Amino acid sequence: METPNALKTLILANGDVNDGPLVRQALAAAPDAWVIAADGGARLARFWGLPVHTLIGDMDSLPAAEVTALAESGTEVQRYPEEKNETDLELAFIRAAGQGAVWIRVLGAVGDRLDQTLSNVYLLALPALVGRDVRLLAGKQEIWLLHPGESVIQGAAGDTVSLIPLNGDVSGVRTENLYYALRDETLVFGPARGISNVMQAGTARVWIREGILLVVHTLGRA
Repeated sequence: METPNALKTLILANGDVNDGPLVRQALAAAPDAWVIAADGGARLARFWGLPVHTLIGDMDSLPAAEVTALAESGTEVQRYPEEKNETDLELAFIRAAGQGAVWIRVLGAVGDRLDQTLSNVYLLALPALVGRDVRLLAGKQEIWLLHPGESVIQGAAGDTVSLIPLNGDVSGVRTENLYYALRDETLVFGPARGISNVMQAGTARVWIREGILLVVHTLGRA
């Protein structure tokens, strides 16, 4: 197994494949990325023909024979007890940050359990991930956090952008190149005002004075 680039990491969560253009774009952008499978996420590696450099979790979603086969192929296996405080994806995030990854893309973070999906989204707020480019990808959607200061959203005119307060009200929000402009305003936790905005150019900008926004970028009109 070739030595991967630890600065770029793909994490495979134990959710649905949800293949699509933004997933393929990430795979093409990091052909030498370090691949971490969170337990059953190892099955997603087979779908995309990816190696698994690190397998992490309690291994309750993979048969012992599959774990053994991965270990024999050169995969690093980090096994944790089932009774633990962290989810397998959380452990994968901590491992990626610990190896110095600055670009992290997560595939398979959306599945048929709403509680797990919400938990996966909230993991983006882990202190270990601050200052790193971390996004969840599913089909034609990408999800990440915007912190105070200026942030850039790359896409195309007509793409859908939703700005959702994550942990309370977000104040001093200004936008550029979004159809429904915000001008030093507050997005309140609860109301859906920031949903379904539309990019007016290939690049949009968002400024935040205080708070954290979850941004969901969807290719085209959602």
